Amino acid sequence: MPQIYRYDVVVTDDVIDENGHVNNIEYLRWMQDAAIHHADSWGCALATKAAGAAWVVRSHRIEYLKPAFSGERISVLTWVSNFRRVQSLRKYKVIRVEDDAVLAEAETDWIFVDAQSGRLRSIPKEVSTVFELVPEEREEEILVHTKSLSRQMGIRRGTINKM
Repeated sequence: MPQIYRYDVVVTDDVIDENGHVNNIEYLRWMQDAAIHHADSWGCALATKAAGAAWVVRSHRIEYLKPAFSGERISVLTWVSNFRRVQSLRKYKVIRVEDDAVLAEAETDWIFVDAQSGRLRSIPKEVSTVFELVPEEREEEILVHTKSLSRQMGIRRGTINKM
């Protein structure tokens, strides 16, 4: 089964904006946290450091679909979609746990750079093979299966509660 990581958050009052819902920047923070925890949990951070490299964001694309409110439980699902020579595409779905509503969908294009010079570097096999890729044509099928398994087995990798 390809690696889809689930990162759980409880919305706290301090992330609510003047519109009465979660500030848009918070979604980006949750996605970054999910990506970091996912990479750490599979050894990507160690492999990247051993290669003398770092990951840097080239671009984010976020589509906000529904608002989140204080007290709600949120799951950020994230996975690696592809690796190219010097970059990797990571995708996200932000879901409200209570009703499985998709609140946001996003993707981040990461580039691989030399930690000292900041110049682009080819991604070594030791880094690119850490993750099993989730092909675009199988995303929905795998996501449905992942959410179902999480409910049945109580999977809570990367759980945090800021309350």
